[in-house]
Amino acid sequence: MTGAATPPRPSGAAAERQPTGAAPIDALLEGGLETDGLTELYGEGGTGKTVLCLAATLRVALADRWVCYIDTEGVSTERIERMAGPALERVLGHLLLASPRSLEEQAEAVRSACALARDGRRPIGLIVLDSATMFYRLELGTAGEEEARGSLVGQLSELLATALALPVPVLFTNQVWRNVAQGTLEPLGGPSVNHLSKTILRLERSSGGYRRAILVKHRSLGERDAAYRITAQGIEFPGRP
Repeated sequence: MTGAATPPRPSGAAAERQPTGAAPIDALLEGGLETDGLTELYGEGGTGKTVLCLAATLRVALADRWVCYIDTEGVSTERIERMAGPALERVLGHLLLASPRSLEEQAEAVRSACALARDGRRPIGLIVLDSATMFYRLELGTAGEEEARGSLVGQLSELLATALALPVPVLFTNQVWRNVAQGTLEPLGGPSVNHLSKTILRLERSSGGYRRAILVKHRSLGERDAAYRITAQGIEFPGRP
């Protein structure tokens, strides 16, 4: 493999869809993640945001491509081991993991991931930012809030530019806040974050221990939803043994 830069996507070319490896989500998205945009996942803790990110990571790694995974919350190594099973060594061999401890370190990790995707020395098949708003949330209500929002929007803009230039899907998770007036849970970051996201999925708890994914935004698909369950192997259709 040479060090030549990956050529840009031809203008006007249709977006490809890359399966996540989570069957209910791939069915909902009619194939998977679009490769020229950002896909945002938001929801309360325990709804499967990180599990979906790991499912997509495993699928890409097992196809012998690399994953740039930026983890701000401390991904469970035990979860990775259970999901990967005997393929763990192969998965870890294709995982570029960054664990920033501040918004500034997160911005640097995003720059590095985008540079790696563009330089072409490794076949990068996925960029994950989990969670994008962990450190931003810490600045809410402080004198640094506006600067933090600017940094967050700048990071997502850089990721979007990379996705548009290359056939590399970007998946990021978002935390939520409660809109008391509307009685709803909303993603952090406001309209700017939602505008940059070409696909938005809301994940929520459902009855009987199941979860539900709602397609809130997509450029070619209407609003729809799908039920799923979280297992040791990842995300599966409800009722599957």
